[in-house]
Amino acid sequence: MPMEFEKQSSKFIKPLIPTPPTLHHYKMGSTDELAPFMNVAVVLFFPGNTNHNPTFVVELERSLEKTLTRLYPLAGRYVEDSRIIDCIDEGVEFVHAKVNIKIQDFLGCEVNVRLVDGFVSFITRDITGRVIDSLLAIQVTEFECGGVAIGASATHRIVDASTLCTFLNEWAAMNRGENETELTGPGFNSSSLFPAYGVGPMPLPPMSDGDMLSEHIRKRISFSESEISSMKAKATASGKYNTCRLSKVQLVQAIIWKALIGVDRASHDYPRESILTQPVNLRGKMASLIPKNSCGNLWGVCATESTILETTEELANLLNDSVTKTVNEFSKVHHDSEQGRMVVLNSFSIMTNIRESTNVIPITSWCKIPFYEVDFGFGKPIWATPGTVPIKNSAFLMDDAGGNGVEAYVFLEAKDVPYFEKALDA
Repeated sequence: MPMEFEKQSSKFIKPLIPTPPTLHHYKMGSTDELAPFMNVAVVLFFPGNTNHNPTFVVELERSLEKTLTRLYPLAGRYVEDSRIIDCIDEGVEFVHAKVNIKIQDFLGCEVNVRLVDGFVSFITRDITGRVIDSLLAIQVTEFECGGVAIGASATHRIVDASTLCTFLNEWAAMNRGENETELTGPGFNSSSLFPAYGVGPMPLPPMSDGDMLSEHIRKRISFSESEISSMKAKATASGKYNTCRLSKVQLVQAIIWKALIGVDRASHDYPRESILTQPVNLRGKMASLIPKNSCGNLWGVCATESTILETTEELANLLNDSVTKTVNEFSKVHHDSEQGRMVVLNSFSIMTNIRESTNVIPITSWCKIPFYEVDFGFGKPIWATPGTVPIKNSAFLMDDAGGNGVEAYVFLEAKDVPYFEKALDA
């Protein structure tokens, strides 16, 4: 039976208490200015519950109103000319829908991860990619069995993955009635940590439009804890690599990177230089404290360049060295100093200096971001998955439900899938 969604309602949820006039203009920080024109989206799937509260959607709306009072920029609108968020409480899009299947039927077989996007209301953009409507969209979808999917999509202009997760956990705690008195974090503070410099957004490979999406595949590859341990043991046994210092993320990144290098060689018939780019969360990594639940875009860029000959193990070691060097550079400077701010801004400059002939592979890791801790009062998610970011030959990594494995989501042209699978097997 084909999966069909039926929209029950669509409205805008506004902060419960109006934002005071003194806070109507939220100025973006330099790290916000550098964020690309794209969405940051995630879908959380919750199991069916026989004690399900029939009024839970109304309760979610009410707790969202309270949460937006604290995280008020999310209910604002982006003003391109002045690069501010106009915080006059126009609201967050909130969609309630139902789907004609049971959650176990959706998750019980090999999930078509492209179908996941049906559980997200993506932010509306114009032809240039700029936001023209709400900065955050929520979709609550009920399954026939009582299971629930909550999809959240926000503009990257003021939200990174950590911010999106902080918002969801704040909203969930509010819905449980455990967070009524005060915000547990500093709120949106990226503009005070990294004042604006008037810089432009970071360049990205061309984004795919709707027609191009039909020619692309979003492939999901799972790496269990035992598989990751086995890969480490195999590499260690060779005696060539010190894999004990490698994280699970670096191992999986290296595997995906190696496979995407194989795709690139098959496409171009000759080997090209390759660079893997990845964001590095600045929270907790600089000499001066940036609290982990700070909101806004708080990340720098780490770029790792390979030659044309590396094995997967060599790529993993390159990644480890590169990330270690980048984090060490951040750890030596204070975010509230000119030197510290320039170190962060300069990390983005690699994106503007890459030769056109270079094969650029963007891989983003959301591992250790606690999406699996989000609990609205009806249990924690049994699956968390990112929304599609249609950038060819890119990947997202997330923890699995157990926390020790990794799920990788790779976006490929359909014609390249056989090359990718062949390179992955190798």
